[in-house]
Amino acid sequence: MVRHGESEGNRDRRFTSSPEVPITDLGRKQALDAAGRIAIRFKPHLIISSPYRRARQTSEIIAAELGLPIEVVNDLHERELGILKGQSYDLLRDLAGQDSGYDPKKGWLWRPEGGESYEDVRQRVIVAIEDIRQRFPEQEVVVVSHGGVMLSIWAHLTGQWEGAHLPPNCGIVLIDHEPDRLHPPVLLNED
Repeated sequence: MVRHGESEGNRDRRFTSSPEVPITDLGRKQALDAAGRIAIRFKPHLIISSPYRRARQTSEIIAAELGLPIEVVNDLHERELGILKGQSYDLLRDLAGQDSGYDPKKGWLWRPEGGESYEDVRQRVIVAIEDIRQRFPEQEVVVVSHGGVMLSIWAHLTGQWEGAHLPPNCGIVLIDHEPDRLHPPVLLNED
């Protein structure tokens, strides 16, 4: 799995207001670098992408470098943020702290008004990942998605939210599997 390259929202430290927010020049460079790292270590047959523009753009760059087709899977999209759309990252702590239903020991259950919790994301995304695993049991695929998606998968595969890892832009997380199970993820170091 690869997190998308830096988006305008990442650069500005704001939650994106639309699925159509693009990646930046730095995000394009990050995607090229990720393609190079993938080419050295893996032999993928397909790029699978979230439908959001920043993931599609990252996928297109990686796919062009590796000469691979792209498939879009809708359920790999980022967490729906509701009232946080377009807001500063800093507002998340303020809103969560003001919500009487927020439990800091179980932050992954908090749902912003009109949005999803990380647990909601986990439940949605793991179905998509299992489908990909079933369709490509013997092939390596690259899944380009989002930080919240990858954080949720990490928590699912390790069985705990504490210590779940949020990779950097174009960070690569390896998820290995056998026919009957997925193995815990591994964050690959920069080469």
